[in-house]
Amino acid sequence: MSSVLANRGNRLFLILGGFFIANAMIAEFIGVKIFSFEDTFGIEKIRFSLFGKEASLVFTAGVILWPVVFIMTDIINEYFGHRGVRFLSFLAAGMIGYAFFMVYNAIGLAPADWWITQSAEKGVPDMQAAFSNIFGQGNWIIVGSLTAFLVGQLVDVLVFHRIKRATGEKWVWLRATGSTLISQFLDSFVVLYIAFVIGPAKWSYDLFLNVGIVNYIYKFVMAIALTPLIYAGHFLIDKFLGEELAEKMKAEAMKN
Repeated sequence: MSSVLANRGNRLFLILGGFFIANAMIAEFIGVKIFSFEDTFGIEKIRFSLFGKEASLVFTAGVILWPVVFIMTDIINEYFGHRGVRFLSFLAAGMIGYAFFMVYNAIGLAPADWWITQSAEKGVPDMQAAFSNIFGQGNWIIVGSLTAFLVGQLVDVLVFHRIKRATGEKWVWLRATGSTLISQFLDSFVVLYIAFVIGPAKWSYDLFLNVGIVNYIYKFVMAIALTPLIYAGHFLIDKFLGEELAEKMKAEAMKN
């Protein structure tokens, strides 16, 4: 074990992989909360119309972390190639599926009588109902979310390497931000289509496009705003690995 951890490349993969999986899993679970952007920051409601329906800046809490996940994808892609990203993507999907399975088992456990009403004075009269509603996401939402995650990840890898082959080591922002914008476009609409259009909710296409566009605009803006973090990440990783090892890993990532 000590010899494995002594290798800086191995340690980097463990650190990035752990952070990547943790963010993906957290994003899945906090995604059940819907929040108002304007109310959160204390600004006037921004009202606009899309496809004949009035809309405002309302998002799932999960969108806070998904741009970070896709940026992590690009950094991992840079040093470990598509095999590294693919491995972590399927591992993350498996861990998320396992987490949901264990949560559903926990929901099925018979609650203690005193626990059900322990937070009644705080406005939660039934802890079992609250626990079930918050963590017990519908099957269609879980399937849609995991499918969108994997599709987005695999497309991100493909676009990233296509751009890098065409531009070489220059224009880091183009391959990182460009691949993120394309993959997040697919991610935004795939999850909504599976979870709410073909699922039991039976959203209309107008509502589907309305919510999808608003969420993608947010991801678009965040992907561009977080671009400096990619350069900061490259700088810190290159410093951690050393110039020689960093260049060797990048070259091997492209070969893979």
